[in-house]
Amino acid sequence: MTSHARRRVHRFGIVMASVLLLSCGSALSPGGGSGGNGNGNGGGGGNCSNAVVGSSTDFSTSPTIPASGSGCPVFPTDNPWNADVSNYCRDPNSDQYVASINQNKQYLHPDFGSNPSYGIPYVVVPAAQALVPVIFNQYPDQSDPGTSGTGCTTTVTTGCYPFPADAPVEGGSSSTGDRHVLTLLADPTHNNCTLYEVWEAVKDTNGPGWSAANGAIFNFYSDKLRTDGWTSADAAGLPILPGLVRYDEVAAGEIKHALRFTVSETQKGYVHPATHFASNSNNANLPPMGLRLRMKASYDISSYTGQSLVILKALKKYGMIVADNGSSWFITGAPDPGWNDTDLDQLKGVPGTAFEVVKTGAIQTQ
Repeated sequence: MTSHARRRVHRFGIVMASVLLLSCGSALSPGGGSGGNGNGNGGGGGNCSNAVVGSSTDFSTSPTIPASGSGCPVFPTDNPWNADVSNYCRDPNSDQYVASINQNKQYLHPDFGSNPSYGIPYVVVPAAQALVPVIFNQYPDQSDPGTSGTGCTTTVTTGCYPFPADAPVEGGSSSTGDRHVLTLLADPTHNNCTLYEVWEAVKDTNGPGWSAANGAIFNFYSDKLRTDGWTSADAAGLPILPGLVRYDEVAAGEIKHALRFTVSETQKGYVHPATHFASNSNNANLPPMGLRLRMKASYDISSYTGQSLVILKALKKYGMIVADNGSSWFITGAPDPGWNDTDLDQLKGVPGTAFEVVKTGAIQTQ
């Protein structure tokens, strides 16, 4: 297991800003650059476009958990996590961003595998799962309390979350890392698919409750972001589960969303759907939280096979999002005994230079 030191910056003040979706015809559109054509499209011919596809009330092509069957949709079709960015406009600062990430490591790394202690696990629970108290001991003012229920009452520092006593903890119960706990309450028949995420989670040995640094709740039937300036179980204020590489979707043959990855250094800024930064640096060449990268259309993946090939196809179409500070180019997934670690090792030969940054919005710095 690789431990990623989290470097958070607690922020005061709320920045009210709307998502800026850019097209290459606008005054703020990026121009051409290395790896792209004169219209700023890193993928090849034709004009680039950041037009939003889908609807906030449509889930027909959204990824689901589980990947097949009548599972929970993971956000509407118009959600940024589900956006096909293969024709998005290239960011004019792409080369500088990639170079800064490459200073730490130069190749992809699958931060998950068949070892249960490697990766970020999650658990799916039914709508009837009992609510238990979770004490937020670091960022209660940036935590979602949930709703009170039988045996659990929310307070200014305590939330009510549907965490089973045996909810898997990242790295195992004795780990000293980020100790994420991700729980999806799943009742898709009643439009109730709600994600509960915490970090630095510790189970109460004398009762059903837990303690955690903070807690974040996401409704999978909504595009609503966290409040600007708020962290989550991820330093970027993003949900974790939607960006994980999951074995069930790879086994089904397709990943239909962006992936989560980490970089060693970030700047003091974020791009929606991120809502929080975790840096004091004003270096404009460092990636902000929420930065979106895609694999270049010109990068040949024909020699890759199996599970790695499915992942690389997703990186060409949906890309990946900077979600936290950690080892550069580490892509996060959920552990599963079905992973073929030898197959996944192919990813370690993919260089960071195979990627480029696409423009998805303005950098928020306050």
